[in-house]
Amino acid sequence: LMMMMMLSTMMMMMVMMTVMIMMMVTVMMMVMMMMMMMLMLLLLLLMMMMMMMMMMMMMMMMMMMMMMMVLMMMMMMMMMMIFLMVVMMMMMMMLVLIMMMMIMIMIMIMMKMERAVESETWVDVM
Repeated sequence: LMMMMMLSTMMMMMVMMTVMIMMMVTVMMMVMMMMMMMLMLLLLLLMMMMMMMMMMMMMMMMMMMMMMMVLMMMMMMMMMMIFLMVVMMMMMMMLVLIMMMMIMIMIMIMMKMERAVESETWVDVM
């Protein structure tokens, strides 16, 4: 009986030991899995942070590009305005010249009417 008891206890101990080892292994596996998951999450977070940083950089670059484009557009507009001003000035000068010519012709005609002598020519009047 004693031997039987010992054997049964030994068997029970063995079973318990095996179960305990299995449990420990499973727990270790679980812990490892958790650690891995945590690492993965950290990596994901890092990746997300990197992506966010990249996006921010891209946005900043885009903003800078937009600002540059706007500045370029402003410069172009200013150039166009100056060009238009010059053209307007030229047109005004042309108009003034035409007016001067008209006045000159009018004076010439007036002088011709004033002294209506047949021998005098336009060159003489001038």
